Amino acid sequence: MAMLWKFMRVAKYSKTALSPKVKVRGFPTHSRHSSSKSVPSDFAASAPCSNTVELLGKSYPQDDYSNVTEKILSKVGKNLHNRKHHPLWLIKEQVKEHFYKHYLGRRGTPLFSVYDRLSPVVTVQQNFDSLLIPQNHASRRKEDNYYLNRDHMLRAHTSAHQWDLIHSGLDAFLAVGDVYRRDTIDNTHYPVFHQMEGVRLFSCHELFSSIKDREGLQLFEQGHRTAHKQECHTMEAVRLVEFNLKQVLTKLMTHIFGDGLQVRWVDCYFPFTHPSFEMEINFQGEWMEVLGCGVMEQQLVNSAGAEDKIGWAFGLGLERLAMILYNIPDIRLFWSEDERFLKQFIGPHIWQKIKFQPLSRYPPLINDISFWLPSETYSQNDFYDLVRTIGGDLVEKVVLLDEFAHPKTKKVSHCYRIVYRHPERTLTQDEVHHIHQAIEESAVRELGVEGRF
Repeated sequence: MAMLWKFMRVAKYSKTALSPKVKVRGFPTHSRHSSSKSVPSDFAASAPCSNTVELLGKSYPQDDYSNVTEKILSKVGKNLHNRKHHPLWLIKEQVKEHFYKHYLGRRGTPLFSVYDRLSPVVTVQQNFDSLLIPQNHASRRKEDNYYLNRDHMLRAHTSAHQWDLIHSGLDAFLAVGDVYRRDTIDNTHYPVFHQMEGVRLFSCHELFSSIKDREGLQLFEQGHRTAHKQECHTMEAVRLVEFNLKQVLTKLMTHIFGDGLQVRWVDCYFPFTHPSFEMEINFQGEWMEVLGCGVMEQQLVNSAGAEDKIGWAFGLGLERLAMILYNIPDIRLFWSEDERFLKQFIGPHIWQKIKFQPLSRYPPLINDISFWLPSETYSQNDFYDLVRTIGGDLVEKVVLLDEFAHPKTKKVSHCYRIVYRHPERTLTQDEVHHIHQAIEESAVRELGVEGRF
C-alpha cells in the first residue's frame, strides 16, 4: 500500500518517465467469482539490463510512446478494491451482494459473475480498438493515458475487458479494477482510481419474454449482415434494453443510498454504446454524476461472437460512490496507511452506516509557478504528471491561475498555483521550498519551458 509520505525525498523527473533501472514484479490472478484475498506485490529496483520494464511478470520494451512514471508503477498491484474493510472494498462488496441477490439464473445461482483480479496491463487493441474507438479519437492521446509502449498500456477503463469476456461466452458480468489516467490535480482527481464495469446481453427470447403480443418482435431490422456488423437494432429492442438498464441502475443506487434518492439521466456520447447516458444523483442538494452507461454498439457485440444478442453496459467509479456515501473529502485518503482513516471502516457487516470523521486538518502551504511555454506542443497533463512525480501525495491541488499572451512576441505564459498539504502532519516551509524548487528546475529541463521564477 502506498504511504502518504512521512518525509519527502525529491526525485528527478525524466521525460521518458521510466528509467531502465526500474523492475516491477507482481502476481496477477484471474477468477470467475471474486474473493477478498489481496494480490501480493513486490516492487524493486535492479541494475539496468535493457530499455524494458518488467511488470507483473512480463517484460515490455520502451519506445517513443512510453510515458509511465515510477510513481504510477508503484501503485500497480495494490488492489485497494480487494483489501478487506477498505472503503473501496465495501462499495464493491455492496454492489456485488445486490447483483447476487436480485439477479438469478434459471437454477437460482447468481446471474452475474465477478472479475476483480484482471491484469491492469492491456493492449492498445483491448483498450481502444475492441471498443470501436477511432484511431484519431482524443481519448487515445499520450497526454491522457499511461503507455508502456505503442502496443501496451495501463488500462484507462475496465471496458478494456468487455470484448474478451463476451468472447469467452459470458452474457452477464461485473469487472472491477484499478484504472490509470493522466488528469488534473484536485481533491476529486487522482491518476489511479477504481472502476466497476457491468455488462448484460439478451437473446430475443430473454428480452421479449415478458411482453404480451410479442409475436413479430425482433432484435434487428431487416437488412444486410456482414462478418463484422449486425443489422441495426429495432426501436422496440433498444427501448426495452434502455428501460432495463435504467431500472437496474436506479435500483442499485437506491439500494446503496436509500429510498427517496433523486435520479436523473443526461444524454452523452460513448463510441461503443448507443444511445448512451450519464446518471446523476441528488445528494444533499447537489447533483453529482456517478456513472455512464448505454446500449452496446451492435458491431462490438457481433465481433465478440454474440451475433444474435443485444445488450447494455455501464461503468461506475468506486471512489466517487465512496466519497459521497461516506463523506470522504479528499481522494488521496484512499491511499492512506493512517490507522485513524482505515479503522473507521471496520464493522460487523458491509452495510454498516459509516460517516467519515475528518482527520486533523493541517494547514496548506501555497506556492505559485510561472513560465513561458515552449514553441512546440505543450500539454498541461505533462506538467501535472511532473508535479505528481516530484510532489507525490503532498500536492493537494494545482490550478491554472493565469494565461498571458505577449502582444509582440506572441509567447504564451502560464501561472499555476500549487497547494501543498499533508493529510497526516504539518508540512514545513523548508521542505515545501525544496520540492517546489525541484518542480521549477524539472519543468525547465524536461518540458522545455522558460522560467519566470
